[in-house]
Amino acid sequence: MPSFDIVSKVDMQEVDNAVNQALKEIAQRYDFKGTHNELSLEKEAIQILAADDYKLQAIVDILKGKLVRRNVSPKCLDFGKKEPASGGAVRQRIGIVQGIDKEKAKEIIRRIKETKLKVQPQIMDDQVRVTAKQIDDLQEVIQVLKGQELEIELQFVNMRS
Repeated sequence: MPSFDIVSKVDMQEVDNAVNQALKEIAQRYDFKGTHNELSLEKEAIQILAADDYKLQAIVDILKGKLVRRNVSPKCLDFGKKEPASGGAVRQRIGIVQGIDKEKAKEIIRRIKETKLKVQPQIMDDQVRVTAKQIDDLQEVIQVLKGQELEIELQFVNMRS
């Protein structure tokens, strides 16, 4: 039976490249001269330390721009709350979302079932597998999901016929 998987994966090498490009831009920008700002990539998160709220927002905007240029969706970013740091600085942790959690998977399945197509979606760990008797139904499901606005970025992989 034809099937495909719906996943939400982030290329961490591209995230690392975007962080490095953002660091270079921060080092060169005039409005950051003379202030202490840090941007670092941890295992599944990005840590930002900025001199003030304005600079924190500017760093986030730079980072989002660099991610978009590298074909990484900003939807994969999970912004933590801003925390005060020493010397009036501000710290923020941004998680990188990998995989589809159970609630979002249920939402995707609900949207697939609303199409009334003859397909069988099922949750498998952090992905959703969709099977059908006809490959055309699977392609229609992909088009429907691409046209809808979801909180996470989806990729469609492992198409088998």
